Amino acid sequence: MFSVALVFGLTATAASAGPLLTPRIDITCPIVLEGRVASSTALSDFDSYSTSIFNPDYVRGSQPWSQILVFSNTTNSRFENASYKSIEVTISDQSIFQSQNGFRRAGLQINGDTNTGGPGSKGVKTLHWSVKQDSSRPLNLTHEYLNVWHERADYNGNQFNFQTGTVIGQSYAKDTFKILDRQNVLVWSTPIDATAWQNFAVTLDFDKNTLQVYYSEGDAALAAVTNVLTNDNSGEGQYQFGILKKPTGTSDVVNSGYQEKGILEGQIYGGIFLEDSADGCISL
Repeated sequence: MFSVALVFGLTATAASAGPLLTPRIDITCPIVLEGRVASSTALSDFDSYSTSIFNPDYVRGSQPWSQILVFSNTTNSRFENASYKSIEVTISDQSIFQSQNGFRRAGLQINGDTNTGGPGSKGVKTLHWSVKQDSSRPLNLTHEYLNVWHERADYNGNQFNFQTGTVIGQSYAKDTFKILDRQNVLVWSTPIDATAWQNFAVTLDFDKNTLQVYYSEGDAALAAVTNVLTNDNSGEGQYQFGILKKPTGTSDVVNSGYQEKGILEGQIYGGIFLEDSADGCISL
């Protein structure tokens, strides 16, 4: 359906260390929402609207983002040159948003991505992100995690989910990343790599109500891993990047259930951006 244009081209683990660099890939499609972190950014910058590319107030517990985020001393992801660096979202026992006592969560929202009338919920858009694992802050895959998703404006569902761990009520392999559609049906999955960057993109056509998934590992070019799939993309809403860890042992996951004590978990993110794919342009 799309004509694809190939593009060439807490204590901080190492808060003051710069990223390890290899040649990166340029983005040629128009960027609608920019979630790549500038290399000059300090952790304190995430606490203010005037200095953060993300919403400083959401979605987190009582701790400010400067105490939640970590700069990791790792190679940059494939869409980040020396002007950018990766960011790690962490969760702890204090990661309780509002009164959602069942969840442990911290999720970044890009400034400009409004819940209604926003640029990310119209036309044809491709969301990009890359993830890498932190062996010092491993996820507990006996739990279900939401890592990236587009939540409807009414907060009653998501147009798609990027998840890992043990999905409640399903028999999917826990040590995989999974893309689920609007109906929470698995459309594609891949094993978690313990060391490499894993790169993902999801194209959402809000006019034709379709979804398509792209994937690569390391510095390899993205490739389509699904066909163009029917998906109900209505409802507007916002994108979120981070960790939402569900509890076990309950049917009321928002408000109750088991979460172990002493949580210290993280997910490294890079290459976050939303591009305009109205003319079939997708950065691969």
